[in-house]
Amino acid sequence: MFHLNFSVPCLYVLARVLLPLPWSTRSKLAAGALLLFASQFHLWNRLSSGSVFSPEFPQGVVIAFNWAFGAILFLAILQLAFDVVGLATLPFRRPAPIVSTKLRYGAAVTAMVLATVAVYQATRLPEPKDVEVTIRDLPPAFDGYQLVQLTDLHLSRLFQADWARAVVERANAQGADVILVTGDLIDGSVEARRADVEPLRDLRAPDGVWMIPGNHEYYFGYDEWMRRFGELGLRGLTNRHTVIRRDGAELVVAGLADLRAPANGHDGPDLDAAMAGAPAGAPVILLEHQPRNAPERATRADLQLSGHTHGGMIAGLDYLVARANNGFASGAYRVGDMTLYLSNGTGLWPGFALRLGKPPEITRITLRAAS
Repeated sequence: MFHLNFSVPCLYVLARVLLPLPWSTRSKLAAGALLLFASQFHLWNRLSSGSVFSPEFPQGVVIAFNWAFGAILFLAILQLAFDVVGLATLPFRRPAPIVSTKLRYGAAVTAMVLATVAVYQATRLPEPKDVEVTIRDLPPAFDGYQLVQLTDLHLSRLFQADWARAVVERANAQGADVILVTGDLIDGSVEARRADVEPLRDLRAPDGVWMIPGNHEYYFGYDEWMRRFGELGLRGLTNRHTVIRRDGAELVVAGLADLRAPANGHDGPDLDAAMAGAPAGAPVILLEHQPRNAPERATRADLQLSGHTHGGMIAGLDYLVARANNGFASGAYRVGDMTLYLSNGTGLWPGFALRLGKPPEITRITLRAAS
């Protein structure tokens, strides 16, 4: 049950920060127990709901756990940096502690401040972000066509109904022609999130509100959730497409199942099924939650919208996130003749609610014809 992976930064902090401090044994034991307790946030999540993905604690408790987990993580990174520098410079200075007590205290305060900023950045309302995408052979009727992408809302005990209502208001205020939601809308069961998803009913756009599932929808009862989203007016595009028409021109919006679907007893992404019967020659906007297969989609789509990575969450960490997602982490990429736009996400998984330099976003994308 003990989550060793998540406790590694904590164990490093215990060994390299706490133990060398000039504190009493009793104080060190108390502080160490508190740090170990905070490092097991994901274990407590599992015990609260049966899933590490859905902490069912009060919002303040979820925020406090994320803050503590972030402070431990940042302190471990700072201490590691001190140790590397200290060891590298050891041959060139007098024998002395690699890291002084004063420096340890300073690192602890810095880590707590960084954690405070990171939790605030993760939980604040997302700002609108404007992006232009040029599409070859885009019909004149769709030059200037606007869509809003929402993704990774992760409605939960952290992102509740009031937050969802504010996001809906901001999305509607963009005045886009269509709203596209690219997965991971929730964390928790339909019953647990019933009130939190209700504001999604008010999403409005002339050409509709369309959505695909992310991996998290499959963790909490895919069929039940897709029915619920349909009741809220979100129309599913799992391995299927819709055609938007303007002045005799056509634009295809196709969606795929998530890559995690087969592991949860459902059909995986099927581009052939999604494109079956689509009008030949019409530009294609493809919705796929995870971006890693974008090179395989590039011959069939003009624009792919994805999420899943949360932009890497923390500047620097995005390089590791990119390695796990075929080189993609955040923003626009040119993949063959296709543009991949990878949003930082509208919300964030409540089990790692930390952002530094990777702000949440509501993305308004304007389509432009290639000159």
